[in-house]
Amino acid sequence: MHDLNYIHRDIKPDNIMMGLGENSNTVFLIDFGLTRLVIDPKTGKHIPFVGRKNLIGTCRYVSVNSHKGFELSRRDDLTTLGYVIINLIKGSLPWQGIKISKHSARYSKVGNFKEKYPIEKLCRGCPI
Repeated sequence: MHDLNYIHRDIKPDNIMMGLGENSNTVFLIDFGLTRLVIDPKTGKHIPFVGRKNLIGTCRYVSVNSHKGFELSRRDDLTTLGYVIINLIKGSLPWQGIKISKHSARYSKVGNFKEKYPIEKLCRGCPI
């Protein structure tokens, strides 16, 4: 997707499928409802940075940039994929236990938690 100048913006286990038969070694992404072109085909330039956006993606997996309301980029897809892989290895992510009924307050609290949580601690127990 990134080679084609698109970002997915909602990478999560529900949107990752393994192929069957001859494609059993191939990983497929599905659900392109939040996908966005990041290079303007007319100008060849990267989309401009924008702030003050609503959270895009699934709160559990999105990057801190999404929590901060920033325009997302390929880097954020990779951060999100990292969180997905850690979740699959460890069975959960440390911020999954944050329970606040109002979505906007929960998004903010989870984002602050992610930003302050040490990467060494997050990855502890994962293969090098």
